[in-house]
Amino acid sequence: MGGIDGVDLGTFGVWTFDFEEQPAALMRESVRELEELGWRAIWVPEVGGREALSQAGFLLAATERMHVVNGIAQIGQRAARTTYGGALLLADAYPDRHVLGLGIGAGVPGATPLEAMRGYLDELDAFTSPNPAPRGPIRRILAGYGPKMLELARDRAAGAHTYHVNVDHTARARETLGPDAFLGVEHAVLFETDPGKARQTARAHMHTYLHTPYNLAKFRRLGYTEDEVAHGGSDRLIDDLVFWGDLDTIAGKLRAHVAAGADHVGVQVIGIAPGDSALPLWRRLAPALLPAS
Repeated sequence: MGGIDGVDLGTFGVWTFDFEEQPAALMRESVRELEELGWRAIWVPEVGGREALSQAGFLLAATERMHVVNGIAQIGQRAARTTYGGALLLADAYPDRHVLGLGIGAGVPGATPLEAMRGYLDELDAFTSPNPAPRGPIRRILAGYGPKMLELARDRAAGAHTYHVNVDHTARARETLGPDAFLGVEHAVLFETDPGKARQTARAHMHTYLHTPYNLAKFRRLGYTEDEVAHGGSDRLIDDLVFWGDLDTIAGKLRAHVAAGADHVGVQVIGIAPGDSALPLWRRLAPALLPAS
């Protein structure tokens, strides 16, 4: 479990927005502690202003063993040639430690997501470089939910990365990807045992996603009705997409993704007060999810 093209990310990793709000010195300190705790992979998005590949390079430079996965680098944010050059350097500088996760993000004008991604991959695959060849390949995965994008991830990348999906989707994605392609699944968790408080916090986290057409379409494909995606999301939807409870409950629910076919689960801790770090909760999760050293 946890492998992508022969590189072991571990079965569970850290998926975080934390670094969007941290100065570089605190980012360095945080990622080094995560490495010492035994986490083998950290996933970082590209949403708040920090550029995906430079952020990945900073985190790789700050650590010795940590794998850094872009979850995701948005293809509309940079030309394919720029992405290729950046990923090539990271593959050379930090062999077997960087995974280039590509996704549509804010979209590409004038193209469907599938057309945009296929065209971007065509450009990436056409480039050659005068720069030194890295020891290992550029490892890439694609954000994918529907069958066609998952098939593209299977055929043109090392596999797929999903975000805000239920366990049933993980099982269906594994069927589409087949037995060999990598499947990395993000899932949000919340340390709160009171159902009312937990769902209130989870709904606040899900608010933006429940008010954007692309995500609404995704949730309907996951099997939720119009009523369930309206008015902040039904209890069933919220409970499926945000695992809440005590440590044992959360760990057990996360393992359901692995049983359904995920190679790796990127765990996103929510419910953190603005300005605070989730690091204390990563410390709590480590002994429950990571193998004993």
